[in-house]
Amino acid sequence: MKLPMASRWMGGAILIVSALGLTVTDGPSAATMSAAATRFLESLTPGQRQQATFAFDGSERTHWNFIPTEIFPRNGLTLGQMNQSQRTFAHDLLKAGLSQRGYMTATQVMELEKVLAALENAQPLRLNRFVRDPERYFFSIFGSPSTQNTWGWRVEGHHMSLHFTVVDGKLVAGSPSFFGSNPAEVRDGPRKGTRVLGPEEDSARSLIESLDASQREKAIINTIAPNDIVTMASVKIDPLSPVGIPASELTTSQRALLRKLIGVYTGKVADDIAAERQARIEKAGWDKVAFAWAGPLERGQKHYYRVQGPTFLIEYDNTQNDGNHIHSVWREFNGDFGVDLLREHVKGTPHNH
Repeated sequence: MKLPMASRWMGGAILIVSALGLTVTDGPSAATMSAAATRFLESLTPGQRQQATFAFDGSERTHWNFIPTEIFPRNGLTLGQMNQSQRTFAHDLLKAGLSQRGYMTATQVMELEKVLAALENAQPLRLNRFVRDPERYFFSIFGSPSTQNTWGWRVEGHHMSLHFTVVDGKLVAGSPSFFGSNPAEVRDGPRKGTRVLGPEEDSARSLIESLDASQREKAIINTIAPNDIVTMASVKIDPLSPVGIPASELTTSQRALLRKLIGVYTGKVADDIAAERQARIEKAGWDKVAFAWAGPLERGQKHYYRVQGPTFLIEYDNTQNDGNHIHSVWREFNGDFGVDLLREHVKGTPHNH
């Protein structure tokens, strides 16, 4: 029997839609990452290379957090330890894993450290515990970059933690993926009005505001927002309690708003990785995706939301700094750190006995 099949272009990768579900053709990001990582490593001195590289199978690869380095010591090579050409290669690697919007978000998160430093220095008698430095972001390579083998890389510092795992040189996992913003909105100075994570807030507000009273009753799980994202920097996460309003109870236009919100998160990574994220959601079923909100609806008040489906979790929290400090993350229940791809790789690799 011939299966009905159609192709469509989605975010730089071709999706093959068939009766068996949805699959994604190999995208170009793995090869681009390998070339960028190789150029980056080749530009380093032996001492720098030793600082930037780690075993793929070691514990360092899953050692992650989004808090200041003074509280969570990090390993890797910082931008501040690189010369200008090395920094260019480091940024090329960052671009290889992210979309244009994702790269702009990443660089703005780094630059926001200058704003935070100015705000903290302006506070009288404050003892500044933390160094706020846009060049204090650590680049780490796990294993050897290759178009055939398995390897990975990470960029991390305050309010940013990005992880990419390349399996067999072609399949790419891009989570966990964390971005934070303090302040969420710059209220004074030359960058007044800047909202680095504005789309993350605005898209969720559009959705919650579109709900009628009975829908909101389901969607709003608490009148007070939690103090932070629930999953924090756990290495392995399980689905949270199935709360909120499922997509099956949304109208067509509300479902479109939900898709748009999820697209804000999927759209930060390279096109083929984004397409793979979307394909997983499609395959698992949109009706099983739920949206939940906590806290008041008024803009400027402390608030939180999550979007959860069978395969993924989005968490967003804006409660610190009196509701002007955002933490946001994309997690995958079986895909963080490439766990599912690595499992499939082991299954498909012949072993000699």
